[in-house]
Amino acid sequence: MGLLEQCEAAFGSPDLYRVLGVRREASHEEIRRGYHRASLRVHPDRAEPEDKEEATRRFQILGKAYAVLSDAEQRAVYDEQGRVDEEGEALRGERDWQEYWRLLFKKITIKDIKDFEKSYKDSEEELADIKAAYMDFEGDMDRIMESVLCVDYTDEPRIRKIIEDAIDSGEVPSYKSFVKESKQKMIARKRRAEKEAREAEKAKDELGLSGENDLKALIQSRNKDRKKEMDDFLAQLEAKYGNNAKKGGKKTPAKRGKK
Repeated sequence: MGLLEQCEAAFGSPDLYRVLGVRREASHEEIRRGYHRASLRVHPDRAEPEDKEEATRRFQILGKAYAVLSDAEQRAVYDEQGRVDEEGEALRGERDWQEYWRLLFKKITIKDIKDFEKSYKDSEEELADIKAAYMDFEGDMDRIMESVLCVDYTDEPRIRKIIEDAIDSGEVPSYKSFVKESKQKMIARKRRAEKEAREAEKAKDELGLSGENDLKALIQSRNKDRKKEMDDFLAQLEAKYGNNAKKGGKKTPAKRGKK
């Protein structure tokens, strides 16, 4: 079974971009982040013993999908012809995909997150990411708040103001889902966020996490109730920090979507 057939069997789609959760026009950086987010959800180290074999299989497929899309020549062939070179170096069978993953992404600590959050909030990078999320999700605030890094429900007025200013200036279109969002939906989002914040604090207290502790224990604790569902915020932060994001680095351009 070829890679595209494996993707369809494991993830419900033969589209490599869809499997990694990124746009077809995604930059190399976006593809890397998408791979990290997707792989965190199925990483064998985080699977229950009875699910480890299936997690390993899906993890290997994700690694192959990323190997194709991260190689300029392989990606060009896939984009133009809709096929992959099964015999190429990117998909060689003897590769240790877990070791490959560890070489790409480093572990991070609570201190790393706090340092990153200080440099990211109110930065040009955050501004670009907010506008990009608004365009990608066509004004859906639920998905925007889930997508943008380092935000909680208390940030929503600030995020909304940034988007409103961008609409007023003509940088982004005015989506009905944003400007006409119901009060009930806003309240429901706030309640969900408050509940998740309480759960996170409880898990942190139970684990006795300190500034230098690794995030793995916190992630595993929060996953006890959710089983297969990886905490989206931590997954994105790991993806961001796993790529050694630094203040003053390359800015993410706002992505254009459909009007």
